[in-house]
Amino acid sequence: MKQITDIPDKRILLFKSCLVSTEYPGIESSTKFLFDELGVDYHISDRQSCCTGLGYYFDLFDQMPTTAIAARNFAVARNAGYPNIATLCATCYAINKRSCKLLNSNEPVREKINSIFKDKELQHLEYTPESFHDVDNFYHVVEIIASKDDEIKSMRKIEFSGVRIATHHACHYYKVQYEDVTGNPEKIDLIDRIADACGGDVIDWYENRTLTCGAGFSQRYINRKTSLEVTHSKLESLKEMDVELVLHMCPNCQIQYDRYQPAVEKEFNTKYDIIHMNIAQFAALALGADPDSVCGFKAHSVPLDDFLKKMRITK
Repeated sequence: MKQITDIPDKRILLFKSCLVSTEYPGIESSTKFLFDELGVDYHISDRQSCCTGLGYYFDLFDQMPTTAIAARNFAVARNAGYPNIATLCATCYAINKRSCKLLNSNEPVREKINSIFKDKELQHLEYTPESFHDVDNFYHVVEIIASKDDEIKSMRKIEFSGVRIATHHACHYYKVQYEDVTGNPEKIDLIDRIADACGGDVIDWYENRTLTCGAGFSQRYINRKTSLEVTHSKLESLKEMDVELVLHMCPNCQIQYDRYQPAVEKEFNTKYDIIHMNIAQFAALALGADPDSVCGFKAHSVPLDDFLKKMRITK
């Protein structure tokens, strides 16, 4: 298990996410804002492709093409001179780490993928275990931001004291690669660290804190009733604790709560006064980022206007 002191802040390839780009682009712009403010050395490559996460979990891609695409993306990072990959999405994190572990441990898979690159005269994409390590090269951006909590505390421009905050740590971060998380996997507190640094009133524990968001990728569509029941159960726990703001680290979780909260309200004849943000959006806001041009709050389904007005944050 990694410690917060093990997290690098240099030679970071910021791995773009299709869900972030299409649903909440403010997560990416907020992350770049934070990295710039906090002095993180990062690079974005237009040669990087999707991780295939959506297709993989919908059973449209099997492991082999997913691993081949991952190997190519690893080479993009390596050849750019930014071998440390930081993902905006928990699924990108899980997919890439799984593929790297497979490439490192399964020689026939590695040889087959390298033979494809060689056949296509793409030898510069060939993978060797010596060039990439699943523990040492992969991070979620939340790990990097959390490692800068002292700097965030000293730089914050907006105080969020009095705002009742709960955190939702994505299962594709702390459950899929359980042994590689930063800190204690039984009580992940990365988002909490950042929110504390922003001066928020973070609830240490609440019922269903470790419960999944309910999306389950295909479950949202195939088993909609069950999916919404899970989300409803967690929202009820948050409501009982008078939570005003829930902070996320995965765009899919944020979709389930922000986009589908109105659907849960209609389905279960209830009402929630709860808003949702990615932790990067929240931290960027604390450091003075513009709510629209940087944080991208206009893309949210649950309006944040009243919250911003209450905090006297002007656009």
